[in-house]
Amino acid sequence: MSISAYKRTIRESESPRQIEARVFARITGAMYQHHADWAASSEKLSRLAVLSGGLRDAVVQNRRLWERLRGDLASDSNALPPALRANLLSISLWVDRTCGVVLGGGPGLPALIDVNQNILAGLSAARPAPTSVDQDGAQSYSQTL
Repeated sequence: MSISAYKRTIRESESPRQIEARVFARITGAMYQHHADWAASSEKLSRLAVLSGGLRDAVVQNRRLWERLRGDLASDSNALPPALRANLLSISLWVDRTCGVVLGGGPGLPALIDVNQNILAGLSAARPAPTSVDQDGAQSYSQTL
């Protein structure tokens, strides 16, 4: 089976929610792979090395995912309740800012992972595993409220 046929089969057999969960899981997992190296790197120069080792791609993908979600959430055709849409839009703006900080070697990677895990848990109707976001001094989105 060709890759395009495989992708078509997935699109036809998964619900939009399942597709979103799969994308969140893939991107969150990619960021998490670099979590230990990031936490062990307290200096900006060493964090830039972690970014060049693959983390940059994962954070950029995360930013793009949230940009697309923001576009969908801002659409009049979005069927989510207005209050939920507003909260998710607020989170998407926070994610965008935090991705920028992380891409510059600053704190926030554990917080990004935490937010994605919570969204993923909501999409899959499971409770997220608790994570510590204090390791690099960044607050999670919920802590900033």
